[in-house]
Amino acid sequence: MSETTVSIDSDRSKSEDEDEEEYPSPVQSFPRPPPSVNFEKDRHLMYLEMMYELLPYHYQSQEINRLTLAHFIISGLHFLGALDRVDKDVVAKWVLSFQALPSNRVSLKDGEFYGFFGSRSSQFPIDENGDLTHNGSHLASTYCALAILKVIGHDLSIIDSESLLLSMKNLQQDDGSFMPIHIGGETDLRFVYCAAAICYMLDNWSGMDKESAKNYILNCQSYDGGFGLIPGSESHGGATYCAIASLRLMGYIGVDLLSNDSSSSIIDPSLLLNWCLQRQGNDGGFQGRTNKPSDTCYAFWIGAVLKLIGGDALIDKIALRKFLLSCQSKYGGFSKFSGQLPDLYHSYYGYTAFSLLEEPDLSPLCPELGLPLLAASGI
Repeated sequence: MSETTVSIDSDRSKSEDEDEEEYPSPVQSFPRPPPSVNFEKDRHLMYLEMMYELLPYHYQSQEINRLTLAHFIISGLHFLGALDRVDKDVVAKWVLSFQALPSNRVSLKDGEFYGFFGSRSSQFPIDENGDLTHNGSHLASTYCALAILKVIGHDLSIIDSESLLLSMKNLQQDDGSFMPIHIGGETDLRFVYCAAAICYMLDNWSGMDKESAKNYILNCQSYDGGFGLIPGSESHGGATYCAIASLRLMGYIGVDLLSNDSSSSIIDPSLLLNWCLQRQGNDGGFQGRTNKPSDTCYAFWIGAVLKLIGGDALIDKIALRKFLLSCQSKYGGFSKFSGQLPDLYHSYYGYTAFSLLEEPDLSPLCPELGLPLLAASGI
């Protein structure tokens, strides 16, 4: 068994949701030399390989998100062109071991979701009848599981997608939103996106009512053009990405939205463009909300939205690159802000941001899935 699987699945390792606040850097700040003027690919490889071998104790509070951490590591290695550093068969076996499976077809009507658990600590053993004593499978973990399998080239057609998708419909609410787990939880655009991405990767839309989900997304657009996580809430970079990427995956908006007749669009692309461009700060980075500091991850969340609507040429890419390099760690990886230690969350979205900037050493990006383009295309 590979060291990766041991480290990700072992009690020896200590373990970072899609909100940046839940992936803090281990140390707030430290003195550092002037930032490099180059993308340090070799350092990033060493950083991801270290995380692949053994997660530092700072990640112990994120143990329940182990599949998510694995996604950041393995997909990150793909962006760096180093997927050969992982044992794909062992990784696939490990990921598939987290799928919650119904004991019989009747169980699919019990209201539970048969997706993927986030970690061993959320995966309780089955009882003497073969039923799950506690089904904690989660939409975000399921997205990450399928993303890993797609990145390593696993054939998704051999997964029990019928159980997954039939049970996922139980999570969709009357307003079109999704709960992340069958026993309750928040309902917002993050989980609409997870559901759309799952259906897209499995090439089967039977798991959701697309029209209802579309209407929910449109109800989340704010007066300023951005999208909030729920209807009536403040526009947010991550929520805006979830909205636009979901609409693209579901086929409701096409390529280069800004070049087409906006009167026929279901959203106001010009207003959205204006909101996105206003998020780039004087330091070159992107902020997630008005009056917030620039943050590495929003270079992807906002940058990908601009790419999806055809407005990425208006990004000040030189300034953005300079900001990202200021957050590049001398140890490899990226931090949230300049002067902090790196973490997996911001490192992964640092790689995706540099891919958007067409860094020569990185694989191109599929912006709507947040994955390497060749992996997303099944190549």
